[in-house]
Amino acid sequence: MAVVDSNQTIRRAKHNDIDSLLGLLSVLFSIETDFTIDESKQRSGLEMMLDGQTNRCIMVAELNQKIVGMCTAQILVSTAEGGIVALIEDMVIGNNYRGQGIGRDLLISIEGWAVEKGARRLQLLADRNNTPALEFYAKMNWNNTQLICLHKK
Repeated sequence: MAVVDSNQTIRRAKHNDIDSLLGLLSVLFSIETDFTIDESKQRSGLEMMLDGQTNRCIMVAELNQKIVGMCTAQILVSTAEGGIVALIEDMVIGNNYRGQGIGRDLLISIEGWAVEKGARRLQLLADRNNTPALEFYAKMNWNNTQLICLHKK
């Protein structure tokens, strides 16, 4: 757990945080047009993330004891890297809390978790039309790649 200031804490999520996390995911999925809000699916996914904490992590940002941000990560094996990489997902800060450094602190915290796990590379996907997020990641020294994301259901 990292105390950023007397009112802000970055910590690992717990099962009793799920309702707050669902609210943040609804904010995120309202921006990302590839995803839809389905609380039962998101609840199931969050429970799976919290049950498998060896290779999965959910970090939350609390401000005055209220969860205002979250970021998830999962460990994968990369043949390109010949080792562990981390997939960062679900990075979201509540609308009223953006621009205060909370996202920076949250992302640094999840990056630290990934490095502790031995990650040689961090990767994430962002909606190509979410200009504020893309600008944020650029400020955090994330680089664009030539890869595109494809999916199949």
